[in-house]
Amino acid sequence: MFQTLYSYFWWERLWLPANLTWADLEDRDGRVYAKASDLYITLPLAFLFLVVRHLFETYVATPLAGLLNVKEKVRLKATPNAVLEKFYAATTKHPKQADVEMLSKKSGCTVRQVERWFRRRRNQDRPSLLKKFREASWRFTFYLIAFIAGMAVIVDKPWFYDLREVWKGYPIQSMLPSQYWYYMIELSFYWSLLFSIASDVKRKDFKEQIIHHVATIILISFSWFANYVRAGTLIMALHDSSDYLLEVVSRGGGMPVLPVTGAAFPGRIMHCTMVYPLDLYPAFFGYYFFNFMMVVLQLLHIFWAYLIIRMAQKFITGKVVEDERSDREETDNSEEEEEVSKNGPLSNGHPVLNNNHRKTD
Repeated sequence: MFQTLYSYFWWERLWLPANLTWADLEDRDGRVYAKASDLYITLPLAFLFLVVRHLFETYVATPLAGLLNVKEKVRLKATPNAVLEKFYAATTKHPKQADVEMLSKKSGCTVRQVERWFRRRRNQDRPSLLKKFREASWRFTFYLIAFIAGMAVIVDKPWFYDLREVWKGYPIQSMLPSQYWYYMIELSFYWSLLFSIASDVKRKDFKEQIIHHVATIILISFSWFANYVRAGTLIMALHDSSDYLLEVVSRGGGMPVLPVTGAAFPGRIMHCTMVYPLDLYPAFFGYYFFNFMMVVLQLLHIFWAYLIIRMAQKFITGKVVEDERSDREETDNSEEEEEVSKNGPLSNGHPVLNNNHRKTD
């Protein structure tokens, strides 16, 4: 059974144009070709990335945050309340009005105090500004270095200037050492992002992030298997060219920069992968699959471009300086702040005095 699935998965008609076999891509005469087994190294490298990331965030990003005066916002903590905590953990973090009224009766708090408690409790679970800064700093650093390295890999290649050169001689295109390491490092990094996504800051586009990481891993892997290496290096460099700028925007609070990816991706790269190959061979499964994954990424680009444009509009009107994808912290109103400042924290809905005696309403 396994052998049958394995044989079908690597069926040449799925991956290669007609009249070509895997034997055509075997190393010979000093020419080296991409092989699926090359990608095994990306998993241990991904875990190495996680170690390097931890060291970077601890010894580089954290001191940098101090130098840039990145301060934590003092949050009002929700007073321990067993009834509300049980509902928060087991049922929902966003109770409906009927739930609030029910909890008010059970906990002895007023409806307003229950609403405040849930606001504060949700804020406690939100990631700190320092955590966001450290994560963004790590991604910014990688994307910037990867972009510079990627440009060094492709800037002297003819297909960087003439996209028809991407398919010249395909698939009999030998691999360069620089292309090998560019692929291995990029794929390892995206594996590390996927491994750490559960513990990273969760944004509103969490599901889209997962789709993006999975689609990117599949696209990079497939382009390696099918020897779409020239096209793959162009795509990765293009993404890195805007990703590091987006990290600055998302944490810097500055004017959003609409990524060049959104325009260049459909305008040139997708035209290169969809149109030019058909001049050389009839469409086959690998052609359709590769371009399908490209379309998935483009749809994500459109989604994120919409968020960035909306953010830019609000920025221009002075309404927002935050990333639209961020889960914003909820704030208590001035009346609540006044109550806390006068009467102290709440315990089961009642203000607590300094001598730990309740002040009844």
